[in-house]
Amino acid sequence: MRSYLLLIGITFMTSYLLTPVLRVVGVRFMPKAPVRDRDFHEKPTPKLGGVAIIGGLYLGILVASQIPFFSGIFRSTESIQGVLIALGIILVMGVFDDLLDLRWWIKLLGQVAVGLVIVKHGILLKALPVGSLQIESPTVQVVVTVLIIVGTMNAINFVDGLDGLAAGISAIGAATFFVYSYLLATRVSAEDNANFSALLCAVLLGATLGFLPHNFQPASIFMGETGVLAIGMLFAVATLAVTGDVLGEDAFRFRNVPAFMPVILPVAVIVLPYVDLLLSVIRRTANRRSPFSADRGHIHHRLVDLGHSPRAVVIILYLWASLVASGVVVISLTNRKIAIPLYVAAFVCVTLVTWWPLLKRARGKAPAPGAN
Repeated sequence: MRSYLLLIGITFMTSYLLTPVLRVVGVRFMPKAPVRDRDFHEKPTPKLGGVAIIGGLYLGILVASQIPFFSGIFRSTESIQGVLIALGIILVMGVFDDLLDLRWWIKLLGQVAVGLVIVKHGILLKALPVGSLQIESPTVQVVVTVLIIVGTMNAINFVDGLDGLAAGISAIGAATFFVYSYLLATRVSAEDNANFSALLCAVLLGATLGFLPHNFQPASIFMGETGVLAIGMLFAVATLAVTGDVLGEDAFRFRNVPAFMPVILPVAVIVLPYVDLLLSVIRRTANRRSPFSADRGHIHHRLVDLGHSPRAVVIILYLWASLVASGVVVISLTNRKIAIPLYVAAFVCVTLVTWWPLLKRARGKAPAPGAN
């Protein structure tokens, strides 16, 4: 655990210290994006924060490669190389998007390229650790893997609408996924507690936490396309590393524990972005618009319209992300007779907080938003 904590600390400090530097660069050299009607910030804000996040990720992985505790992960560097190359593609594409505001189809092609790079370097979903469900067709394996990667990147992108929202939810998901992956490794092997997913989640946790103080409302910098795609890609790869046969000879260690249902947690940790993505696609398609076009119909927009302040909405979505993400871990790894009643109580409390403005209006104690 100390090695993981070291990585979290290093990536935190790197991201935290790099972010102000990138903010200065963004203000001086990047074009100022106009404030749109659906935005909540009041003045143009630089979007290079994702570069600082990727800087923290690169340094964290480099340091990990020199720590003996992680030697088993770096025995074969193919998967790590795929992640590093994918981060490089995201870095270039994200900066170009901040400069030129790339068309949605160009960004989609870039995301597919990222997925294919990951596949090319051996990170491939061949089976699910539930019973004996296998994916026999190599073509289907590639298609499903790329879809998971592209879908997760866009899910994180769609939730990036309020100051600190995407970074905070990603940190919560990374922390939960890290704890789960680490505990899973300790239960499978008493000798080797290092695993690929836990490593990725550790560096992601540090990088997002380091960026968050600069991004929480009022944000002085945004992560931009670079940050959300990097976060989504790492979540997807960590998911594949736990749920699929992606680590060659080492994979058997994780496939011997179907009772833990590791296929559930990766979806749970970012369920809010996935739900928002699904609803956005349905809404835009029904209105005969591109699924990648922007609008003001996301979950966070609706909560603001309900009567919450933008900062309150961020905190409420943090609570929901924590509740959903922790549920699988708590119920799987703790005493259910204690955990389930506590979880139900927490669920009721968060629900009441979410709908509080509506409940107050129903009792005649608060006017509807926008009322005179």
